[in-house]
Amino acid sequence: MTRTLQPHSNSAALRLGQTVTEPDDRRKLAELEAKIEAAKAAKDDGKAHQEEHYSQGQLAWRMVTEMVAGLGIGFGIGYGLDVVLGTTPFLMVLFTLLGIAAGINVMMRSAREFQAKQDTRDAGEDEKRAEDGDGSER
Repeated sequence: MTRTLQPHSNSAALRLGQTVTEPDDRRKLAELEAKIEAAKAAKDDGKAHQEEHYSQGQLAWRMVTEMVAGLGIGFGIGYGLDVVLGTTPFLMVLFTLLGIAAGINVMMRSAREFQAKQDTRDAGEDEKRAEDGDGSER
């Protein structure tokens, strides 16, 4: 035995792409949209998801990776040039040292970037404390 269901409300009409004409349904829809926006605003705290879980351990591993990558790339270029040009390991040593220098440069840039973010976050917390009237110093 099969039954066919007939739409009895405007919610079924909405699913079929028809417009809502009753003012009560429009009011309910507006209230629902306001609740959704309020929930989204309460959930959004201004931080990106990556920054939320960005620990100092992750920063340290990032720096180590950048250093090793610079060393590896410099070594690879130098070794490749030595093989192609038939020279002694002179170019390998030279490019390995350049790779280490580049790795240290990138590592220091990352540290400055992280420090700048930390400073702005600390300044924001200090301003919030001042606005809240908390007289304690850090």
